[in-house]
Amino acid sequence: MERLYDLHVHTATVSSCGQVEPERMAELYQRAGYDGVAVTDHYYARYFEKMGDLPWEKKVDRYLAGYRRAKTAGEKTGLQVLLGIELRFKGHVNDYLIFGVDEAFLREHPKLYELELPEFYRRFRDELFICQAHPFRDRGCEPAPAEFLHGAEVYNGNPNHLDHNYNDKARAFAKANGLVAISASDFHEEGGEAMGGTFLPGVSDGRALAHTLKESGPFKLKET
Repeated sequence: MERLYDLHVHTATVSSCGQVEPERMAELYQRAGYDGVAVTDHYYARYFEKMGDLPWEKKVDRYLAGYRRAKTAGEKTGLQVLLGIELRFKGHVNDYLIFGVDEAFLREHPKLYELELPEFYRRFRDELFICQAHPFRDRGCEPAPAEFLHGAEVYNGNPNHLDHNYNDKARAFAKANGLVAISASDFHEEGGEAMGGTFLPGVSDGRALAHTLKESGPFKLKET
């Protein structure tokens, strides 16, 4: 049975660009009829470096706060909340949606932002799903070498993106390179929820999500 997931969601707790607290986000998506979301708060150097000399495990706990609160809220309403990250490598402006991580992985592999995409792919391609977010958004984004990707966000429903042809270009990029196509909302603020989604078989956790994305496509996409 297909279930509707939004695989690109931010919380105000962790993402500085996010404007909605996790509990409210879970409520909005449950009301919109979604089966699940992946919390993909921004994971980048400046976020962690601002915490100074705090031990890495404590930094990870702070990073996970939005996901944990969303998961607790979702358990009360029947919304499945999965963990992902939106990773930006140091010195670059491209963003990558990463699925298959769990809390232990983030503790055991510190400072992922210090890697480069080719090294990250070589190290983690078997256990993670690596998907470029909004590959043609302005602000300097450009499509990454497809050999270091599993997928691409071909429809980004963020209202700030819909007046441009970013999504058409992303769709063509994914098709030309045989990448798994996903659709998501890139949710930051009320009114921006439920603007995209990917229909998937039910998954039990983030690792199952990564496996399903790799092995079970192509997927039906929600593009509004």
